[in-house]
Formats: sequence, structure tokens, C-alpha cells
Amino acid sequence: MRTKIRMLVAAALAAGIAVAALAQPAAEKYPRQPIRMVVTFPPGGSSDAVVRMLLPRLNESLGQPVIVDNRPGAGGNIGTSVIAKAPPDGYTMGVVAAGALSANSSLYAQMPFDVQKDLRPVSMLASIPFVLVGNPAVPAKTLKDLIARAKVHPGQLSVAHGGNGTAMHLSIALFSQMAGVKLVEVPYKGSGPAALDAIGGQVDLAMVDLPSALQQIRAGKLTAYAVTTPKRLSQLPEVPTMSEAGVPGYDSTGWFGVVAPAATPTGAVARMNVALTEALSDPVVQANIRNLGVEPTPGSPEELASFITSETAKWAKVIKQSNIKID
Repeated sequence: MRTKIRMLVAAALAAGIAVAALAQPAAEKYPRQPIRMVVTFPPGGSSDAVVRMLLPRLNESLGQPVIVDNRPGAGGNIGTSVIAKAPPDGYTMGVVAAGALSANSSLYAQMPFDVQKDLRPVSMLASIPFVLVGNPAVPAKTLKDLIARAKVHPGQLSVAHGGNGTAMHLSIALFSQMAGVKLVEVPYKGSGPAALDAIGGQVDLAMVDLPSALQQIRAGKLTAYAVTTPKRLSQLPEVPTMSEAGVPGYDSTGWFGVVAPAATPTGAVARMNVALTEALSDPVVQANIRNLGVEPTPGSPEELASFITSETAKWAKVIKQSNIKID
């Protein structure tokens, strides 16, 4: 009898283990419901456009719909705060640009979140090159000529940018510091209006993102002095980098990545990273993104975390030296 009981117990235990083993993958499966992707800029912008290009591939890979939720405002702080305060269950993530992840902590006296404590990096998404352009009537035709003219006539050349505290604003600050020039900065609400006023002659120069100026440069309506990236751009191979053109070591690139609430499970972060990497590696998707003037740049969570740390330190120095503050 005891032997029979032991056999029954052993069989029951074995069955229980088998059931548990079968049930475990289902319990750990992610995702099991739609995922909200908060985009910290309005519809139509570069980050929003890139995300929407990725949606078909993401939906297919994840087996659940990814739903875009645009939450713009305060240099990305509003949307990023929504992400930071969301339940850390893997079903809210967000696309956040360089400002909110690296510069805003030095620009704003008070922040509604702490990047290091409240957010978990998921993946780098894309980078956006900037280009320093000018009205063709400006006498200087090269960056070295422009710098020389600015030094002879300090405070006379005006330069537009996409708004106070934006990456374009900080790119101008970095340029002025490294080149040793003083320019009259004119903030605009976005790159598009800044580029248009440079074409119209209301300002001499503009620091804008590539999508806002590419066609006007090609049409000869704007002079392109230099791109802000370490390497030349495939879209403008004839335009030198800042480093090549007279400001050695200059590097300023707009970028955005995907982050999640800090306590989001590792499995969810890893799964989303794989889905994003696969989508960004698709040749058709890459071509569509590059047509926007944006470069797909997938990467691991660890790479994004390291990049955020280095960018935060870099821009903190620039902001302090230029005494830039946002109320």
C-alpha cells in the first residue's frame, strides 16, 4: 500500500511539474495586450514620423498593436513625465528626444522626473543631423570665412534656431564657444520657420535640422556651411563637417530613443529592443527613414544608457558656460 501511495504521489508531482512547465511560458509571454508608445512631440514631426513608419513591423513582430500617444510640450518634459509615472508593466513606453533625456536637467530649474532614477533605456532609435545654413547674400561662402567675418564684426550676424533650449539652440551655443564668435541668436518655433526666414533674409544664418533645409540647399536657396555630425552626410556629400570646415572636434547631433518606466521588467525591455532593432534593420524602412533626412540608429539598452550619461555631462558644460536657462 505504501509503495502504491508513493507511486501515486510521484505521479501527481510529475504531472504537476509538467503542467507548471506548460503553463510557465504562457504566464511569461510578452506582450499580451496593446502597448502605448508615448511620443513627446506633436504629430508630423521627425520622431512621430519615424515611429509611424515602424508600426507595421512592430505590430507584426510583437503580435500586439503599438498605439501612438502624442504628448508634446515643455521641451519633451510633459510626455517624458507621463512615461516615468506610468505603471512599470511593459505596456507604456515612449519616444523621447535628446533634450528631455540629456539637456533639460541643466536647462530647467525644476524637473518633473529624474532620468537616471525614473526611466529605463530600451533602445536608441534615430539621429537627426543639423546643418548651419545662410542666406546666399551673406558675403562669407565658407565656414572659415563666416567665422572670420563674425570675429571682425561681433554681434552683427544673426542666427535663427528652432527654439530656446532645443538641440539646435545648444548647437549654436557650442559653435559660438568653440569658434570664439558672438552671434545674435533669434529663437523660432521650429526649424521650418527658421529656415524660411533665412531664405527671406530676415536673419543671416540658421541652425536647422536636415529635413527642414535639404531641398532649399539643393535648390540654391540656402548656403550650407557645414553639417554638425562627425562624418559627412550621404544626402549632402559635398558639404563639409564643422570639424573639417574650421571647428575641430565639433559634434552635435539630434537624437531620440525609446525609454520605459524604471521598474519595467527586463524581459519586456529586451523584447521591445529586439522588435525595434529588427524594424530599423529592414532595408525598406531604412530607406524611408533616410528620405526624411533622419538616420536609423538602433542600439542596446546599455548603449543608450551610456550615451545619455555622456550627453548629459557634455551639454551641462555648454549650458553653464552660455548661461542658458528656461523658465
